[in-house]
Amino acid sequence: MRCRLASLVHQSRLVFPVIFLLFGSSSELPAGEAIDFSRDVAPILETHCVRCHSPNNAKGEISLATVTDLAKNGYLSAGDPSASYLLELITSSTGQKPEMPQEGDPLTTAQQTILRNWIQQGANWPDDVILRERSRVDKSWWSFQRLANTSPPEPRNLPESWGHNPIDRFVYAKLAENKLSPNPPADRRTLIRRAYYDLIGLPPSPADVKAFEQNRDPLAYDRLIDRLLNSPQYGERWGRHWLDVVRFGESNGFERNVLIPDLWPFRDYVIQSINEDKPFDLLIREHLAGDVFGNGRPESEIGSAFLVAGPYDDVGNQDPVQARQIRANTIDEMIRAAGEAFLGLTIGCARCHDHKFDPIRQSDYYSWYATFAGVRHGRRVVATPGEKSSLANRRQPLEAKRNALTQERQTLSRSIEERGNANREQHEKTWTRPPVDRRGTVETFEPTTAKFVRLVSEGQDANLANRNQFGIDEFEIWTATDPNVNVALASNGAKATGPSRPIQDTPGVYGPQKAIDGKTGERFLATGGHLTIELAEPSSINRVTFSSARGEEKPDQRKFNFVAEYRIEVSEDGSTWREVANSSDRKPVNEAHRKHRLRQLETKPEDQQRMKELDREIAEVNRALAAIPPLQTVFVGTRSQRDAQGPFHIFLGGSPERKGEEVLPASLSTLSESAPSYKLTVDSSESTRRLELADWLVEDENPLTPRVLANRLWHYHFGTGLVSTPNDFGSMGTLPSHPALLDWLAGELRRNGWRIKSMHRLIMTSQTYQQSGRYRDKPARIDSDARLLWRFPPRRLSAEEIRDSILQVAGVLHADMGGPGFRLYHFMQDNVCTYVPLDRPGPETYRRAIYHQNARAAVVDLMTEFDQPDCAFSAPRRSETISPLQALTMLNHQFTLDMADSFAKRLTREAGDVVDAQIRLAFEQCYSRSVTEAELKSCRTFVAEHGLPAFCRVMFNTSEFIYLQ
Repeated sequence: MRCRLASLVHQSRLVFPVIFLLFGSSSELPAGEAIDFSRDVAPILETHCVRCHSPNNAKGEISLATVTDLAKNGYLSAGDPSASYLLELITSSTGQKPEMPQEGDPLTTAQQTILRNWIQQGANWPDDVILRERSRVDKSWWSFQRLANTSPPEPRNLPESWGHNPIDRFVYAKLAENKLSPNPPADRRTLIRRAYYDLIGLPPSPADVKAFEQNRDPLAYDRLIDRLLNSPQYGERWGRHWLDVVRFGESNGFERNVLIPDLWPFRDYVIQSINEDKPFDLLIREHLAGDVFGNGRPESEIGSAFLVAGPYDDVGNQDPVQARQIRANTIDEMIRAAGEAFLGLTIGCARCHDHKFDPIRQSDYYSWYATFAGVRHGRRVVATPGEKSSLANRRQPLEAKRNALTQERQTLSRSIEERGNANREQHEKTWTRPPVDRRGTVETFEPTTAKFVRLVSEGQDANLANRNQFGIDEFEIWTATDPNVNVALASNGAKATGPSRPIQDTPGVYGPQKAIDGKTGERFLATGGHLTIELAEPSSINRVTFSSARGEEKPDQRKFNFVAEYRIEVSEDGSTWREVANSSDRKPVNEAHRKHRLRQLETKPEDQQRMKELDREIAEVNRALAAIPPLQTVFVGTRSQRDAQGPFHIFLGGSPERKGEEVLPASLSTLSESAPSYKLTVDSSESTRRLELADWLVEDENPLTPRVLANRLWHYHFGTGLVSTPNDFGSMGTLPSHPALLDWLAGELRRNGWRIKSMHRLIMTSQTYQQSGRYRDKPARIDSDARLLWRFPPRRLSAEEIRDSILQVAGVLHADMGGPGFRLYHFMQDNVCTYVPLDRPGPETYRRAIYHQNARAAVVDLMTEFDQPDCAFSAPRRSETISPLQALTMLNHQFTLDMADSFAKRLTREAGDVVDAQIRLAFEQCYSRSVTEAELKSCRTFVAEHGLPAFCRVMFNTSEFIYLQ
C-alpha cells in the first residue's frame, strides 16, 4: 500500500528543513495547554516519521522537505483536527495497529493527543526549527571528544617490575579492578621469537636464539628491539599491515579485473616510509595530497596513489545516466577508504541518507565527494624536475628532426594525392568487379596445379595501412575437376599455418585451423598478414572463396577486420610462389580505400624511393628516441580541475540524477566541537581541497586520527586493539577496553612526532607485552579473550608469515627488496582476466610475500587458505579460520613438497648425514628450541620409515610452527 504520511502544514507560515534526525521523546500535556513545537511535536516526528519520509528516503513519494510538498498532499488542515488526514493515519478506531508508522510501535495516546492539540492550536512550526533523522549517538560520543590529558595511574600493590613503563600501570590498574593478576614473564626463547615475528615477520635463527638466551645484559632485549627496528625487513612486515588498511591491490577488480603493472612503486614507498620512520602525519598528508606539496619529489608524490589503490570499474557505459552512477561509485570508494583508514569512521554510510548510527550528515559525505571529485584512476610520469629537464634536452633535437622529416613526407603525400584526384576518373574505369564482401569473396583463375595456396593481405578494410591483422572464418580452395571439391578442408587432409592472435595458455582459439574447419562461426585472427594452406596432395584448382562473416545478414564492421587489398599465390614446393589473382580490379570498399588506391597508382618510382628514404630516416630517429630511457610512469591517478568544478549537491537517495541542496568541500561536522573545521568556496582548486582535508586530519586538536593509529599499533602487537573494531570508532564499533590508555597512547604518539618506532619500543618493553601466554582457568573464566591482558594472547601466523617462514627455514628465501612483484598465478587476459593458481611455483617466486602481485579476487594457494584478505576492501583485521583446505595445502601442494625437499637438503648440508643432528637442527630452525629426548626418538623412527623430506613436511604442518605464544 502506498504510504501517505501526514504533511503537517500550516499554510504559508511553515518552513520545513531537508535533513532530519531520529530519536526524541514526548511529554503528556493536558489538552488545553499550549503546545511548543520544538519541545513537544518535533521529538515525535523525529522518532517516528522522519526516518522514512525525508528528501533522501521519501517512501510513498512523500517527503517532509518543504511547505509545497506538504500542502499539495492535503494531509493537514490547521485548526481542524477532524479534517487532517495525519490523525487518521496515526490512530485506529478498530483496535488494530494504525497505518502509520509502519515501522516500530504505534504512537501512544499521549503522543496522539499532542499532535491533535497542536493542529487544533494552528499547527505552528517555527522557522528556525530543523528536524533531522537522529543517529544513534551524537557528538558527545567518546571517540569524538578531545584527547583526555591522562596520567598513568598508581594502582595499589603494583609489582616493582610493572612500575617502570606507563603502559603497565594502566593495564595493571584494569586487572586489579577486575580482581585479576598478570602472567609471569615469558622465557627468553618465546620472547625473541615473539619479537622477531612481530617486527620483521620471520623466525630468528638458532644462533640468534642461543645468543639472546645466554646474554645476561639487562639491556639485551632493548638492543634486540632496536636491531629489529633498524632491519629493512621491518618495513616489509609493517608495510604489509598498512597496505591491508589502505586496500592496496594490483588489479582493478570488477568484471574485467585487469592487472595494474605500475602500482608497485606505492608498495615500495610504504615499505621505505616505514623503514625511515617517516612521521605518520606526513604519510597521511602524502596519501591525500603528496602530489600537491610534494610535486617533483617522487618520494612524496607516489604516496597519493592511495586514492586510486582501490578497485574501480573501467568498463564505462555509453548511457550517461549509468556513467554518472559509475563515477559516483568510484568516488564513494575513495571516501570510504579515507574515512575508515584515517578516522575509523564509516562515512560511506551517509551516501544515501544521514548516517543511521553516527552523527555523520549526508552533507558531510558530499563535502568529501566534492573534495575527491577531481581524482581519476590512471597513470602519469612521476619524476624530479632535473630528470624531466634532462630527458627533454635529450629528446628535443631528435623530435625536431623527426618533425622536419614528417613534414616533408606529408608534403610529398599531398602532392601524390592531388595527382590521384586529377586522374581519378581514368583509374576508376579499371575497377570493374564488386568490392570484397565479408560474407563471401570469390576469386577464379585458370586451372593450375598447386600444393600450397596462400592469401596475402595488402590492407584491411578498417585500416588500409594495417596489412597484418584480419579475420577469416572460412577459406575454401576448389578443384577444377567435376565435381568440384574443397581441398582446403582439414577433413580432406589440408593444414593451415599463419601467425594468429594468441590467448595465453589457450593455443588454437583463434588459430589458422579455424579457417579450414568447415565452421563459419569461429575465426582465424591473423596477426602476420597471411594465411597459408598446404593441401594433402598437389591438385588442379581454379577457384578460392574466403569470408569473415559468412551467413551474417549485417556483418559487424567493428568486431573483426577483413582484407580489402590482397593477392592469391600458389606454389608446388612451398618456396617458389606465383600470383594467380589479386584485388586490383575490384571496387574500393569505402572512400578511404579509394584514396589509398589512387595514392598507390600515382606514386612514381622517384616518389616511392623518397618515401622509403624518409621512412628509413624517421625510423632511425624513432629508434634513437626509443633508446632513451623514459621517465617512470606510476599508477598514481590523474587530476582534473574540470571534474572538480561545482556546484556539488547532495544526491538524494545516493542517485546522481536526484540532486538536493548544494554543498561545499569541507571537513567533517562530526568533529566540529573538538577540532577546528573548515569549508572552502565553490571555486577552490582541486589540489587545495585535498590538501585542506589532509591538514585537517592531522590537525593537533583532531582526536580521531591519533586514536585510530595508536589503536592499530596496539592491535598488531596484541592481535586485538584496545578498540577491537579498528575501522569503526562509531557506535557500531566496540568500546575501548582501556579508554584512558588509548588516549595516553594517542597523546604519546603526537608527543613523539607521529613516529611509530618509538611506540613499538614503548609497547614491546612493557611487562604487559613480555608476559607469557600461559593459559589459566580462573582469569579465563572472567576474561576468556584476554582483552584485559592478564596474559599475552597467542596468535596464528598470518598467511605471509607462514609462507615466508617456510622459505626461510628451507634456506631458499630471496632477500631482494622492491621492484615489480612476482606472481603465484598464471594470468590470462581476453577482455576479462583470469587468474589460475600455479601448480608449481618456481624459484622466481621465492621472495617475501609482500612482493607478490596481489590481484583482486585471485585465489592463491596457501596464502588464500590461510586467510590472506581480498584487497577489494580495507582489511583492518586478519581472520583466523580453520579449514580442511589448510591441511590439504600444507601437506600436498607442490610448493610444500618442494620446500620440504629444500629443507631436507639444507639439513643434510649443515648437519651432515647424522639423522639425530638433522632432527636437532630442524627443531631449532622451526621452533627456535631444542628437541626433547622423546621427540628425538619418535622423529628418528619416522625418518627411518619415511625419509627426511617427509619429516620436514611434517614439521611445516605442526601447530608449533604456525602459532606464536
